Amino acid sequence: MEKTKSYKQFGGYTNYYSHQSKATGTKMNFAAYLPPQSGKVPVLYWLSGLTCTEENFITKAYAQAFAAKFGVAVIAPDTSPRGTGIAGEEASYDLGSGAGFYVDATEAPWSKNYRMYTYVTEELRELVEKNLPVNGQRAGIFGHSMGGHGALTLGLRNPDLYRSISAFAPIAAPMQSAWGQKAFTAYLGTEKSAWARYDASQLIRNATSNIPILIDQGLEDEFLPNELKLEVLEKAAGDYPLTVRRREGYDHSYFFISTFIEEHFAFHCELLKR
Repeated sequence: MEKTKSYKQFGGYTNYYSHQSKATGTKMNFAAYLPPQSGKVPVLYWLSGLTCTEENFITKAYAQAFAAKFGVAVIAPDTSPRGTGIAGEEASYDLGSGAGFYVDATEAPWSKNYRMYTYVTEELRELVEKNLPVNGQRAGIFGHSMGGHGALTLGLRNPDLYRSISAFAPIAAPMQSAWGQKAFTAYLGTEKSAWARYDASQLIRNATSNIPILIDQGLEDEFLPNELKLEVLEKAAGDYPLTVRRREGYDHSYFFISTFIEEHFAFHCELLKR
């Protein structure tokens, strides 16, 4: 693991790292904010949305100010492998580069490299816990859009790894959205039972844990009606501890995220520091 850049910020450091990934077979990059507090601190994993890299959240969300305030590290990985040579990898914004969907692909040609589920839950986590001053027993996960889908599904499937889950404008029922259907068909094939393992609205029905989930959704989000399908998740949740806050006038952008990011840090840290 190589540190490629470092900037002092709010008393801590925003660092960028690069490493060769066994999970994806490619070089992977991630950003990390390490707060000024001493010792091993709680850690939040942020998963970004379509077209994003490790840069977007760390430069646009104003997260470091609140990570420093609450004393928590933030890890923001890239959203897919890069430069695999797969035909069509760069052809569209919603499949291939920048669109890993946080699944382990089972279909050729994607299955060799597009293994973001394993990368985030195993390889990245183990790398971070081994090399950075974080307490892996106090970890949460959050994300936006495609990354919100990732945070929900990874969190629901791994209650032993994450104590808290939140999302901004997540793709909440990808089996019912064009984005999800396109990605799942390419990465997972046509068998719907394989899709269900990566659909939060399916997972929450049979959840074996009660890890609290917080979702913020802007009501001026252009993707809300056709792609995000938040109402499907809410209906499926039943009595699961899910809090959804609809925000009048806000869209799908980082202007929305930066407005409410402090509240997400407060939500996570109340759970992580118990």
